Amino acid sequence: MHWHAYLWTGAGTDRASEAERRPSSPDFATSPLPPMRTGDWLAKPAARVAATFEEAGQATTWMAAEYTKTRDQLHPPEELPLEGRLDSALDLLPRGVDVQWGEWLQSGRFLTIGVICCPNRHVTHPCPIRRPSG
Repeated sequence: MHWHAYLWTGAGTDRASEAERRPSSPDFATSPLPPMRTGDWLAKPAARVAATFEEAGQATTWMAAEYTKTRDQLHPPEELPLEGRLDSALDLLPRGVDVQWGEWLQSGRFLTIGVICCPNRHVTHPCPIRRPSG
């Protein structure tokens, strides 16, 4: 197993566009929005993969770095300490559980930081990096 990292920041209200957040939508592949189910990130084009990791510790280091970049923009301010989030992620990822954090930012923006297990136990999408392009 390995992990793919995904990142999205945008207007929080855009997340209401549920149709394009589902793989059955013709707009899914080109939509910048995060999918409704975490595992469906794997159905997005490979260009959406922010990073790929072979070790869970590398993945959580990436998550911490991305989270820290926007920490001062959180609205409301941080409620769950980063250390606790990372401990949980380090426990879950090796067991095949996706980890995705969603946070409201100032000015109505929303941040999604996700690390998705590949292969994934909940969806059958092929690896976005290793699947044939076509």
